[in-house]
Amino acid sequence: MKYILLLTLSLFTGEFIFAQTTQVDSLQDAANNKGVFKINGYVDVNYFANLNNPQNGSNLGASGFERGFDQKSGQFQIGLAQTKFSYTRKKTEAIIDLVFGPHADLGNYGNIFGPLGPTTSLAIKQAYFNWKPTDKLVLTAGQFGTHFGYEYIDAPLNFHYTLNNLFVNGPFYHTGIKAAYAINAKLNCMVGLVNNWDNLYDNNKFKTIISQFSYIPNDRVSFYLNYIGGNEASQSKFNAKDSLKSFKQALDLVASFQLTPKFNVGFNGVFGQLGQTIVDKRVRTNWGGASVYLRYAFTDKFNLGTRFDFLDNTQGVQYIKHRAFAADPTATIGTNVYSGTLTGMIKLDEEHLVIKPEIRFDQYKKVEYSGSDADNIQQFMDKNGHYTKSSQVTVGIAVIYKY
Repeated sequence: MKYILLLTLSLFTGEFIFAQTTQVDSLQDAANNKGVFKINGYVDVNYFANLNNPQNGSNLGASGFERGFDQKSGQFQIGLAQTKFSYTRKKTEAIIDLVFGPHADLGNYGNIFGPLGPTTSLAIKQAYFNWKPTDKLVLTAGQFGTHFGYEYIDAPLNFHYTLNNLFVNGPFYHTGIKAAYAINAKLNCMVGLVNNWDNLYDNNKFKTIISQFSYIPNDRVSFYLNYIGGNEASQSKFNAKDSLKSFKQALDLVASFQLTPKFNVGFNGVFGQLGQTIVDKRVRTNWGGASVYLRYAFTDKFNLGTRFDFLDNTQGVQYIKHRAFAADPTATIGTNVYSGTLTGMIKLDEEHLVIKPEIRFDQYKKVEYSGSDADNIQQFMDKNGHYTKSSQVTVGIAVIYKY
């Protein structure tokens, strides 16, 4: 944003003094090794109607992972309230990104409990610091957002309000260390060592590797190749010789093309694999998918965009699955889903206030079953409380204010 707030805290008087400055002044202060303190954030409100009119008033289906954040239908909802603090000097930087609200709980689901039960860690979206020993190298430690995927948890950073299935079924955040290195003006790389996927505390003694390689030839084209992999076996299996390893990994490609000043095309492709040793036998299962984004700026204040995505989880590795049969509630039934989203973006008050009307269609793999559970085996609920729908359409609007 054009203007930011600087906060100077006097330890002797206890007074808070706010002053306005430009981005240029802040960058100059940081370059001169004068500490620069910034505060920004956002809050969002949304309303979505589910045309299936499900009895439980939910956009979620049988697995509970059909939607990332906008899980309720037919009611106004507060999404997330963010306040992000940063303190920057020439070679160091500290970030504290605090979030509150329903989406904060869902986004930090691995942090629900601490050593003493419910924890204030739910409020921490990011908390990390950077050290820049050279102009090309940045070292980071703490909890930070994932490098994976085309989309973000932060609503202002996405064109579409609802999150796609690839992001919902991938990592949200990491806790650990990483190093980023600028090879030259166009090539960058990153490698890190973190706890497992989306957990404040690791579930075993092993660590997960993350990495990224980016190529940005100009300001119109960018490519990011991302990786995550590590042993996801639970600690309780460590004494079992044949169940020591459960290696989970995924490769992710993100690309963006600004074809004209008004027309942008984006792409995200994911392939993941889970390898497990079960009674001396190595078993591998896969998942993957792709998303295509098209966006056109009709005016400075109105953009229109579409998103088409596909996720294949028929082998049941990731979170989205089909409803289990009543005869065997523990059965794992994989599924796949095709989704299409149309979103408008209306920018008001110099882009501080953004309105996003949106319509979304989700089509899940239909289960062919003629037994006694036939009216309760599809993905989505109908108005009578039965799972008879394999697809759903939701229509809604989101309002986002960023500062």
